[in-house]
Amino acid sequence: MGRGGPEQAAVLDVGCHSALLTVVRWRSGAGLEPVFSYKVRLRLQEAIDRRGRLSEAGIVGVQRAVAEAMAAVRFRSPPAVFPFATSVIRDASNREQVIAQVARATGTRLRVLPGEEEARLAYAAARQWTGSETGPLLMLDIGGGTVEIASGRGAQPRSVLSLPLGARRITRDWLPGGTVPSAGRLEEVRECLGHALGTAPDLPVAARDGRVVACSKTFEQLARLAGTPPLRSEPHAGWQLTLPQLRRWIPVLAGADPVRRTRLPGISRHRAGQSLAGALVAEALLMACEAESVDICPWSTREGLLLEQLGVVSPAPRHDLPLVG
Repeated sequence: MGRGGPEQAAVLDVGCHSALLTVVRWRSGAGLEPVFSYKVRLRLQEAIDRRGRLSEAGIVGVQRAVAEAMAAVRFRSPPAVFPFATSVIRDASNREQVIAQVARATGTRLRVLPGEEEARLAYAAARQWTGSETGPLLMLDIGGGTVEIASGRGAQPRSVLSLPLGARRITRDWLPGGTVPSAGRLEEVRECLGHALGTAPDLPVAARDGRVVACSKTFEQLARLAGTPPLRSEPHAGWQLTLPQLRRWIPVLAGADPVRRTRLPGISRHRAGQSLAGALVAEALLMACEAESVDICPWSTREGLLLEQLGVVSPAPRHDLPLVG
C-alpha cells in the first residue's frame, strides 16, 4: 500500500495506568520508528467509586498528566496530536464532566473511541504487524473495562466485538482487592465469563489456517509469566501463550496476594491486583474462541491510530464512527 500521510504522527493515549504521548515515523522495512515518547503514571483504578464515577482527585490527576505530556512535546514542533482516552474514562458515569474539565484546564479535549472502533484499530495494527500473507486473523485484546475481539481476512476486520469483561471490571465485581474471597469464587468467575462469551452474538473462532494474536499488556504480562520467549530468528515473532501454560499459572496467581505477585516474572506492580482476573478472562477467551494459543503482538489501538495517520493503513469506510468529546 502506498503512503499518503504525513512524515510523522502523534497520539496521546490516556489509560488507567498512564498517559502516554507517542510520536513516530514510518520507515520502509523498519516499521514504526519512535521519534519521541513521554509517559506520566496514573492510578485511575483507585479513583473509580462503586457508582462508576471518576473522583475529583482522579480528574485532577488526568489534568496534570495531559498538561505535562503536552508540554513535554510542544517544543519539538510535533504533528497534530490525536488525544484519546480508553475505557476507564469512556465508561465513567461522569465522563462528560471529566472530558470538559480536562479540556478547560489544559486546552486538550480528550476523545473517546467506541469499543468496536478500538477493536477495529487493534486488528488493523495486528494485521500490519503480522503481514498481509498471514491469512485469517483473530485479534484478542483484554483492557481494563472491556474486551475487544476482531476477525477477518483483509486489512480491515469483518467482525468486531466489545464486551464489558475487562480485567479491572472483573476484579472490582468478583475479586475484591485482587484476591479470592472464597474457595468457590474462581469457578463462579469462570462460569460467569463462559456464559457471557458463550451468549455473545457472532463471537468469532480461530480459523484452522489462520493466526490468533493478542494485543494488550494483560496478555503480554501473562505470556512473560507463563509463555514461551520469542524466536528472534523468525519474522514478526513475539511471545506466545498457550492455554495449558495459562491454566498451570492461574492457581499460582490465585494463591498469592498482589504484593507477592510482583515477585513473579512479568507481573508489574501496577497491574498485579488485576492479574488474576486478566488470566481468567484470557482463559475464557481462548476457550470460547477455540484457540489453543496466542501470539503476543506489541501493537494495539494506539498503533492502529498512528498507522492510519501516517497513511500506512487506509481507514475503514466507517471511520466516521462517533468520537465522544
